[in-house]
Amino acid sequence: MIRHALIGRMVSATLLLGALLAAPRTSHSGTLPRGQDPLVQDMDARVKPGDDFFRYSCGRWLESHPIPAAERGWGIGNLVQEDTYRQLRGICESAARAGAAGGAVDQKVGDFWTSGMDSVAIEKAGAAPLRPYLDEIAAIRTREDLLRTVAHFQRLGFGSLYSLYVGQDERNSDRYALHLLQGGIGLPDRDYYFGTDSGTTRIRAAYRRHVSAMFVLLGESPARAKRSSGEVFAIERRLAGRSRTLEQLRDPWANYNPTSLAKLSALTPGIDWAAQLATMGFAAQDTIILGQPEFFAQADSLLGGTPIAAWQSYLRWNVVDNLADRLARRFDLEHFRFYGTVMSGTKAQRPRWKRVLDAEEGGMGELMGQAWVSQYCSPATKARYEKLTADIFAAYRDRIRALPWMNDATRQRALAKLDHVTRKVAYPDKWRDFSTLNLDRGSFAGNQLKLNEWWFGYYAARLGQPIDRTTWDMSPQTYNAYYDGSKVEIVLPAAAFMLPGLPDSLVDDALLYSYAGGSTIGHEITHGFDDEGRQFDEHGNLAPWWTAQDSVQFFQRSHKLVEQFNQYVVGDKHVRGQATLGENIADLGGIVLGYEAFQKTEQWKQGRSINGFTPDQRYFLGYALSWLGQRRPQALAQQIMTDVHAPGFLRVNGPLANVPAFYAAFGIKPGDRMYRADSVRVEIW
Repeated sequence: MIRHALIGRMVSATLLLGALLAAPRTSHSGTLPRGQDPLVQDMDARVKPGDDFFRYSCGRWLESHPIPAAERGWGIGNLVQEDTYRQLRGICESAARAGAAGGAVDQKVGDFWTSGMDSVAIEKAGAAPLRPYLDEIAAIRTREDLLRTVAHFQRLGFGSLYSLYVGQDERNSDRYALHLLQGGIGLPDRDYYFGTDSGTTRIRAAYRRHVSAMFVLLGESPARAKRSSGEVFAIERRLAGRSRTLEQLRDPWANYNPTSLAKLSALTPGIDWAAQLATMGFAAQDTIILGQPEFFAQADSLLGGTPIAAWQSYLRWNVVDNLADRLARRFDLEHFRFYGTVMSGTKAQRPRWKRVLDAEEGGMGELMGQAWVSQYCSPATKARYEKLTADIFAAYRDRIRALPWMNDATRQRALAKLDHVTRKVAYPDKWRDFSTLNLDRGSFAGNQLKLNEWWFGYYAARLGQPIDRTTWDMSPQTYNAYYDGSKVEIVLPAAAFMLPGLPDSLVDDALLYSYAGGSTIGHEITHGFDDEGRQFDEHGNLAPWWTAQDSVQFFQRSHKLVEQFNQYVVGDKHVRGQATLGENIADLGGIVLGYEAFQKTEQWKQGRSINGFTPDQRYFLGYALSWLGQRRPQALAQQIMTDVHAPGFLRVNGPLANVPAFYAAFGIKPGDRMYRADSVRVEIW
C-alpha cells in the first residue's frame, strides 16, 4: 500500500509487451525456437526444479550476466530500464534543443536536463548553492530560530528532525489530512544505530567517518569535523531510539493517532506547532494525524537538552547530505562512496546522463512521461492492458466466491471492495498541472530545490480541497506498480509490462498471464487484501469489516507465511517474515490469480507443449522470469534491514512452495528442498 511523501527525490531491442497489440488478440501459443525462448534459454538443467526453482529457471543467465560495476544489482528490471533510459535521454535532449517558450513542458524538461548535464558550471559553483542555507543555520541563536529553520527546511525537502506528508485521512478518505511521522535520521533505518552484528557495526562506523568527511569538504578542520560528526550521530541515535521498527510501522491502527493542536502541544511543549505550520505555509489545522507519539516526545526532549551548536551541526549535515549528489564532484563522490559503495557494494557511479535522468524522473517524471507516451505507448496498448487487468479481476472475484474458510458476511464485503477498486492502466487520462513550476538553466542543485519546494506546496495546497482521484504517483515509464489503499485503486504504469526483446507475436499466454498478469496485476490487487490492506474498507477507510471468526482464520493462515519466511537466511541475516508479510501475501495471491486466469485461455485448454514444456510449466517459468536478477551481498543486507520486499529469488521459491499446481507441474516430492507438507502450505486468497 503506497504512502505519499511530500517530497519525491526521488539490452538491446526492448519492446513493450503490448506495443504490437493494435489488433485484437484472443489466445496465442507462440512459435519461438528453443534457443530464443526466454523461458528456456537461460535455464540451468543441472539444478532440480524442486530444489531451487529460481536457479533452475534462470541459472545460466545469472552466470553469464555479472552485475555491472555501476549497479547494486542486475536483472530484468534493469534490462527494461536500459531502453527507457535511451528513450528518455532522447526526449530530454530534444527538449533542450527546442528553445521552447518559458513555462512550456519542453522548457522545463530541457532546462532541468541542461542544468544537470553542465558539469563545468556545477564544478565551478562548488558549495555555493548551499551558502544561503548554511548562513541561515549560522544565524540561529535561540530555540525559536532553530525551529523556524527546521520548518523552512521541511519545505526544501531536507527532512530535518521529523517527516510529514499530506494524504487522505485513513479513517475518512474523503478528506486530506496532515500527517506527522518519525524521521530525521541519515541511515536508512533505525536498526543501523543499534545492531551489533559485524556488518551493521562496520556501516555505523563508516557513516560517522562519512559525515566527518562531508564537514571537511564544507571547510571544517579534521578535528572540528570529527566533533561535528559526533554531534550529528548523537542526535540521530536519540531520534532512532524512539523510532518504530519496520514491522511496527506496518500496523495501520497503531500508526494512526488523530491529535488536536492543543494535545500535540501538550505532548511537545517545546515546539510551537502553530508557528511551525505557519512557516511551512499550512493553514491552521484542527486535527493532525500523529504517526508515532513517542518519537515526537523524544524530539521535544532533545530540543531542550541539546546545545544549539550541536543542532547547527545536525542541520548543516541535513543540507549537504540532501544536495551532495547535485554539487561539485568532491561532494558527489564522497556521497557515492558511502551510500553507493559502503552501503550497497557498488563499485562505480552510473554515467552522469543516467544520474540526471534519475533526478529528473524523481522530480518531474510525469512531464517526461507525456512525450514518452506519445512516442512509445499507443491507445491500443492501453486497451490491451485494461483487458488483461479485467481478466485478473474476474479470477479474483471467482476465488473470493469460492473461498472455503470465509463466511458469507465477510465474503460480500470483500466482493464489494473488489468492485470498488479503480483501475489505472498504462498512463493517465489527465496529466498533472505543472504550470506553476519554474525552472531555468542555472544551478542543478537550485533546480532540485525548486522542485522540492514546488512539490511541498502542491501537497500542502490539497488541505481543505476535494480528493483528486485523477493523479498518479508513478510515471508511465516506471518499471513498477502500486495499490493505493485510501483511494482504493490499482495503478499499472505501461513500463510495468515491458519485456526485453520479444514481440507480442511470439509471446504465449503462459508468459503473458504470469509475467504481466500474476507478478504485476495480481500482485498489486492482492495488496488490497493483504495484512494491511484488508483493514481498509471499500471506501478506503480504516474500519473493521471482517467477522471475528474470519479475522482469526486470516491471521492463522498468514502467520504460516511469516514462519516460512523467517526460516530463510541470506548471508548472516534472517529474512523478516512479519515485515515482508504484505508483499509475500501479494506474491502468493498474484501467482494463483494469474494461473486461474490463464486456465481460461485456449493455450491452457489445448495443453500443447512448447519447446518441451507444458502450459503449466511455462506459466511458472514465466513467473520466475519476473524476478530474474541478482544483487550484491551488501545490497541484499540493506534490503533485509530496510525493505518490506524479500529478495527476488525468495519471491519465486517462497510463494511457489505453497502452490499445488506448481508441485504437479514439476513433480515436486518429499525430499526436494522446496517441498512443504500440506499442513504448512499457505493458502490465503
